[in-house]
Amino acid sequence: MQQQVQPFTNTQLEIIKTFRHDLSEEDLGRLRQNLSDFFANIFMDEADKVWEREKWDEQKIEEILNTKLRRKKA
Repeated sequence: MQQQVQPFTNTQLEIIKTFRHDLSEEDLGRLRQNLSDFFANIFMDEADKVWEREKWDEQKIEEILNTKLRRKKA
């Protein structure tokens, strides 16, 4: 018997169950902002871990910012 592939992630399903009704445009904007803030916090926490693990400082950041990372096309 084949396992059925679920088209949504567990997060998507939870959001769908939670918001079975329409939101006002104002509330929808607030929800989008909250989701953006949530993911921004996760990314900042991970960046802080890298900063600490690699013992980065302002000089290292300047070095990274001034490094040309693109390669010329062959």
